[in-house]
Amino acid sequence: MTGTTAARRVLVVGAGIAGLAAALRFHRDGWQVLVVERAPARRSGGYLVNLHGPGYDAAERLGLVPALRRRDAGFFTTVLVHADGREKLTVPAEVTEAAVGARAVSVLRGDVESVLYEAVADQVEIRFGTTVRAVDERADGVSAELTDGTRVDAELLIGADGLHSGIRELVFGSGTDHLVDMRTVVAAFPLDTVPDHIPVGVGTTFIGPGRTAAVMNLGPGRSSAFFTYRSADPDTEVARGPVAALTGAFGDLGSGIAEALAQLDHDPDSAYFDAVSQVTLAAWSRGRVVLLGDAAWCVTVFAGYGAALALDGADRLGAALSATGTDIPAALAAWEAELRPEVAKRQALARRGMARFVPPTRAHVWLSEVMMRAIQLPGLRGLARNAVRRANN
Repeated sequence: MTGTTAARRVLVVGAGIAGLAAALRFHRDGWQVLVVERAPARRSGGYLVNLHGPGYDAAERLGLVPALRRRDAGFFTTVLVHADGREKLTVPAEVTEAAVGARAVSVLRGDVESVLYEAVADQVEIRFGTTVRAVDERADGVSAELTDGTRVDAELLIGADGLHSGIRELVFGSGTDHLVDMRTVVAAFPLDTVPDHIPVGVGTTFIGPGRTAAVMNLGPGRSSAFFTYRSADPDTEVARGPVAALTGAFGDLGSGIAEALAQLDHDPDSAYFDAVSQVTLAAWSRGRVVLLGDAAWCVTVFAGYGAALALDGADRLGAALSATGTDIPAALAAWEAELRPEVAKRQALARRGMARFVPPTRAHVWLSEVMMRAIQLPGLRGLARNAVRRANN
């Protein structure tokens, strides 16, 4: 900025959805923004997310909806299958669409990141292959030593560096002390090709005791595979790597699963593959350092709301700073008080909803199938729609 008043400076650590959304919001509010990202380059792909409710509202406030609409994969038909690939039942796309409503987009996580990156890349400085080595806190700001050898002074540091946050460990203590292990592993990766028996607009899903596998054909450059399964020792599973671990857990399945795993074998680095954990912290900020997104609260994939909370949390954080002016600790406290009930709600929903993805028993699988058949009945579609909308209010 020019003139007699220097721009306030914020250092954002992490160039995922939360970090880039914060960069966009703070830049629009007149801050000088520096984003640092440990990874050497942008990531892509990931699993499919539905942005609706407050997540869609936040995307709209940030001006992202037109670009997201251009990447919208729409709703797809789900075909539930037996282990050998034989069809059990079909849930038409119209059922999900009726429940979610028109104010929604279905996009890959990587699409959300791409739209955010395109919105800020020419507006703020982004350094890849760089993160924070040390943080010195002062009453009027923070001083961060970066791994590229430079030092950055800022009024605010936003740690948006994900589930395994380095900022959380540096400022709030050991990274594992705040993690709640869900005893589950999750994986997602893009597919170059999809088996011929899965038409465009269809996803085949196998759900069995302790595991789910899905192959989604959403067209060229949009198709993906998703896996999750129970594990007594998720960290050991992750250490095995995605190819060995997923082949061991799902190698007996048909209906395109073997073909998907074969593609992963050629490009294992394309997979998002990690243990599933929630983050619980007594406070999301300390002085002039605040955590945002998965670094602060990680609701997990089972909530189906991580991307939405990242966008909404970043936008609300900017609003709180704008409303409070120079009193940054007061703004951070007000922001957290407003957002924490929603995060607690989503984390609880995820814990309860895990049984849909990793059913404990065959009886749970059967009950889930009964419910899927039931919601297609005309008299129950309205109940399903109302339940979804209540969950998003």
